[in-house]
Amino acid sequence: MSTPDVQRSRPGSDILRTAIRRNVGAMVWGTVLMGLYQAGETAFPIALGLIVEHTMRERSAGALALSVAALAVIITTVSLSWRFGMRILQKANTTEAHRWRVRVAACGLQPVARRTGLKSGEVLTIATEDADQTADIVEVVPILISSMISLLIAAVALGMASLRLGLLVMAGTVAILSVLSLMSRRIGSSTKEQQARVARAGAKVADLITGLRPLHGFGGNHAAFRSYRKVSTEAKEQSVTVARVNGVYAGTALGLNAILAVSVTLTAGWLAFDGQIDIGQLVMAVGLAQFIMEPLKQFSDMPKYVMMARASAERMALVLSAPAVADPGTGRAAPGGDLEIDCVRYGSLQGLKFQVPAGEFTAIAAYQPRAAAELASVLALQVPPEAYGGVVRVGGRELAGLTVDSVREHILVNPYDGEIFAGTLRSNIDPSGTSRTLSEAVEASLLTDVVALHREGLDYEVRDRGANLSGGQRQRLSLARALAADTDVLVLRDPTTAVDAVTEQLIARNIAELRRGRTTLVITSSPALLDAADRVLVVDDGVVTAEGTHRKLLATDPAYSLAVTR
Repeated sequence: MSTPDVQRSRPGSDILRTAIRRNVGAMVWGTVLMGLYQAGETAFPIALGLIVEHTMRERSAGALALSVAALAVIITTVSLSWRFGMRILQKANTTEAHRWRVRVAACGLQPVARRTGLKSGEVLTIATEDADQTADIVEVVPILISSMISLLIAAVALGMASLRLGLLVMAGTVAILSVLSLMSRRIGSSTKEQQARVARAGAKVADLITGLRPLHGFGGNHAAFRSYRKVSTEAKEQSVTVARVNGVYAGTALGLNAILAVSVTLTAGWLAFDGQIDIGQLVMAVGLAQFIMEPLKQFSDMPKYVMMARASAERMALVLSAPAVADPGTGRAAPGGDLEIDCVRYGSLQGLKFQVPAGEFTAIAAYQPRAAAELASVLALQVPPEAYGGVVRVGGRELAGLTVDSVREHILVNPYDGEIFAGTLRSNIDPSGTSRTLSEAVEASLLTDVVALHREGLDYEVRDRGANLSGGQRQRLSLARALAADTDVLVLRDPTTAVDAVTEQLIARNIAELRRGRTTLVITSSPALLDAADRVLVVDDGVVTAEGTHRKLLATDPAYSLAVTR
């Protein structure tokens, strides 16, 4: 899992080569056993032809018994080789799919996000369906080789009876594969587009589920549903296109295979009628003509599966080869440090400059919501350092120059829409189980009423995305998690928008008390939080235009009073 060939960037072809290289042993044994299976299958009609010819010539019970014993050996070989060959290949296939699922998931969960341009629903599809289809290459190649072995054996056996029959099988196989290889290219491109559209539909569903409650609140749910219906319809239409292409491919393959089998049968019949082959060779030729339908079908299906695996591997490469949003530094911040924003220019931020001294509780009142969102994104390292001007410092060290561990240790930026995970209240608040301020965080966020409502207390089961919690409860749970982390610098963005005014005031006082002596920055328009702060900075048009206590600004700044009074 940690080999260099897995970690480096690679296109889809490299991913397929990695999958094959990692499973060489299983593929070799699988090829041997499946080749033995196909050889046994091919030997069956050959043996029948020899038995008919020999029995008619010898006409003895001993010869017949020996022939039956030979057929029993062939059948046993076919059965056992298939059983163990497929067991080896399917185990390798499943294991390889698991490896790629874990690898894609690990990329999505890395501390520093990647520039994939994909939503979480699309990454989920890549980590499941595309990982499975990519791993199919482990099973496809041995089946392809074993099918080729059976066709070669059939061609040689028929060639020994009549050169014309052997050449007919060889030429027919080459012609069939030439036609189908051209058709498989369209299957690969169509499948790639289908996977992309299905992934977009999945991402849209995830977004709708997350925002369903607010959508209902302002009546936007119908428009959102129409938007999803459009994306889903596009995915459906592309799936129908892929099914149609697959149907044409399968029908063409079956038709061409049948034509070849019929041609071999008719040619063998004509040769027997003409006396060029005997009755035993005719039985063998007719049996082989029926048998080669299966390996021909498998052999002709392989280009399709190879193209599908290639298309899925290329989609996985979108995640695995994506560069990090930012390259972590090597420095470490001093504990208990301050937070400094030095002339940051990004989006609507026009040279934003301020400092939060160590231990101070500062609030940012941004008149434009976009400025609040962009400031939070810069502080959360969601924007690469080269994408914005200016510098962000923590404890006197540039944020971009700190290691991931140091950033996590010293600063936490809690989004207003923090994710809630399936588990318990406790596991959501303290995932690592190491917080020393768990109970204080629960009390400060006023999550105590949720804990008291349930007999299990903090061990109350929470559903995926907090489906069994209200919007206010989810927001307080997210706030409790941020407070329980007890970092040197805590940045909160709109942590109380889903709670009532009375609860908001209590939470604001609790945050100020719990975070006393710790550097805290709250980006908010809440009067309660603004009033609890030691200092308020007003951000308008991307710069700081005023500062002071909440009450002083209310008394001296009419624009501020109008913006925050409610």
